[in-house]
Amino acid sequence: MKYIQPRPSSIVAALYTARDLGVTVSILHGPSGCSFKHARLLEEDGMRVLTTSLSENEFVFGGQSRLIEVLKYAEQEFKPDRMAVVGTCVSLIIGEDLEAAVEMADLNTEIITVDIHAGFAENIDGVIATLESAAQTGWISESELSRQKELLKKANEVERLRGAAMKSYIEPSRGDLKHVAATRLLSLIREGKHGVAIMNAKKETAYMFADVLLGLHDAAPDAIVTYSANLELRGLPKVQRDATRIATELTNRGLKYTARGALDEYGATGDMLGTWLQTEKPDFALIVGVPHAIPSQYLDGVECFSITNGPRQVAPLKEQGHAHVMVEVDLHPRTLGVTSIVESEFGAVLRSLA
Repeated sequence: MKYIQPRPSSIVAALYTARDLGVTVSILHGPSGCSFKHARLLEEDGMRVLTTSLSENEFVFGGQSRLIEVLKYAEQEFKPDRMAVVGTCVSLIIGEDLEAAVEMADLNTEIITVDIHAGFAENIDGVIATLESAAQTGWISESELSRQKELLKKANEVERLRGAAMKSYIEPSRGDLKHVAATRLLSLIREGKHGVAIMNAKKETAYMFADVLLGLHDAAPDAIVTYSANLELRGLPKVQRDATRIATELTNRGLKYTARGALDEYGATGDMLGTWLQTEKPDFALIVGVPHAIPSQYLDGVECFSITNGPRQVAPLKEQGHAHVMVEVDLHPRTLGVTSIVESEFGAVLRSLA
């Protein structure tokens, strides 16, 4: 059966990818309400999102002149470094030529156009369409385009096998009580148990997931815990900037860790992290971000404390044997537009118990 629960939109995915490429103004060519919530959230992250606000009249007769008008306004008003025109279901149905509109607008700003709609089965189609346009414009290399496509394939595979896309419908859950799980985690540490703390986070969500590692370190600085974080410097411009900021702050706050994977490689790190876990042979593991990237066979005999930001990820993780599963509520909006680590609920609970 096809999914009967809401799934991420390829239009929204295109907008987020434009942001990661350094676009400072994106124009949605469609109705004013299209992708409203995420458009507003992205403005918190420094990218202006405009809309051509197509109405019933343009649905019939076309909205090219309206797009040209908004393009000229955007360049004059905001003087952007880079711009993106992102299509919608409406622009696809009425057959709008986004490239032609950009040419007729005759602007000086670098612009990419993304012909996309929300009817794709997977939201990664919006990412790929944006990256392909960026490669054609010379914003990224062909090798980076190939790398990104492979990472997206891996991330999709993880979601289908062990994530929120593994069933047609998954009941959302807030997970286990954080103070109960934190008490158990600290008791294991007091017993002298050996553990690992792993951050395998997706892009800017690392600004909060990193705090969970800091919270454990603050609460138990002498614990027998080995830390790992996916903060290697690879990926699109914003991804690398975020990794640099987080890595610097972790170091400045006294946390020693080994970098394993990059912030856009969260779906491709599972076997690498699993192999390392088998070498470490820990009694417990604190895994934050995308815990389900690690196949369950690597976690046999390990008491797992896993933290996600997806309420629909709780049940799959429980099914895979994770003893304690928690959700960081409102993580996504709280990590947009930030440039330093944001306190997490679980990190705060650990500190309070210590």
